[in-house]
Amino acid sequence: MAMMQKHGEPDRPRLPRGWRRRLARLPIAFYRAGLGPALGRRLLLLRHTGRHSGLDQFVVLEVVAHDPERGTWTLASGFGPDAAWYRNLQAAPKTTIQVGNRHYAVTAHFPSAEEGSELMARYARSHPRAARRLCAFMGARVPNGSPHSYRQVGLRIPFVRLEAALGQHLP
Repeated sequence: MAMMQKHGEPDRPRLPRGWRRRLARLPIAFYRAGLGPALGRRLLLLRHTGRHSGLDQFVVLEVVAHDPERGTWTLASGFGPDAAWYRNLQAAPKTTIQVGNRHYAVTAHFPSAEEGSELMARYARSHPRAARRLCAFMGARVPNGSPHSYRQVGLRIPFVRLEAALGQHLP
């Protein structure tokens, strides 16, 4: 059973430290070495500007949903609303991403909890094993794997929708 914080929120996982942090940041080196296409389209490299430092920061994140017609990529913050990349995007929503070997100028938008609920239910339908792993990682319970249980988890996950600048060619 997951430990709960106040108001029924699951404990968020701890940020990786030491060798786990280096391992988690390894995909950034893949992108820098020109090997982004090897990581597929389910991952992207996000550049974000540090709120305090003003320096460029990078993180590789899983794409929860991609809509090439609208030019959007949706991400979930498994570490919650206090994740550095999430807070940095709130402070400076215009940035760039790299998917494979393509770069896009994007603007971050923050869906409501209700939208997040539906996003999580759709993600669970499309990627059931990945959705179960994400929930387990966050300490959230989905006892029967029903759409309702995923919607409940989605209410507590902060999502970000990245919208490509107009005029960019999308795959």
